[in-house]
Amino acid sequence: MLTNSLVLGAAAEAGHHVNYGDIIFQLIMFIVLLALLKKFAWGPLMGIMKQREEHVVSEISAAESSRAEAKKLLEEQRNLLKEARVEAQTLMENARKQGDLQREEIVVAARSEAERIKEAAKLEIDQQKEKAVAAIREQVASLSVLIASKVIEKELTAQDQDQLINEYLKEAGEGR
Repeated sequence: MLTNSLVLGAAAEAGHHVNYGDIIFQLIMFIVLLALLKKFAWGPLMGIMKQREEHVVSEISAAESSRAEAKKLLEEQRNLLKEARVEAQTLMENARKQGDLQREEIVVAARSEAERIKEAAKLEIDQQKEKAVAAIREQVASLSVLIASKVIEKELTAQDQDQLINEYLKEAGEGR
C-alpha cells in the first residue's frame, strides 16, 4: 500500500493523471486473488503439510516403539543367553561329576577283578605245585622201589651205587 501511494504521488508530480478507478479495481482483484489463493491453494497446501507432519510424527513414534521393543527383545535374549550359559555350565559340571563317579566305579571293579584273577591264579599255582610235588613223590617212590629191588639183587660198592643212581636218574628223565 505504501508502494502504491508512492507511485501515485510520483505520477501526480510528473503531471500524469491518476486513475483511481484502475487502482481500486486492481486492489479488489488483488484481494479476490488472495481469497482464492487462501481457499484453493493455501488451505489444501496447509492440509497436506499437516498430513505430512502427522505422518512424520507417527513414523517417529513407530520408530521409537520399535526401538523400545527391540531393546526389550535384546534384553530378553541376553537373559536367555545367560540362563543357557548357566544351564550348560551346570550340565557340564554334572557330566564331569558323573564321569568321575563312573571312572571310580570302573577302577574299583577293575581292581576287584584283578584281585579275583590274582587269587584264582594263586589257587591254580598252588594246585599245580601240589600236583608236581605229588608226581615227584610218586617218581621218588617208584625210583626208591626200583633202587631197592636192584640193591636186593646184588650188593653194591660205592662206585656201583653211584653208577646205579645215575642210570636210574637217566631212566626217570627219559620216562617223563
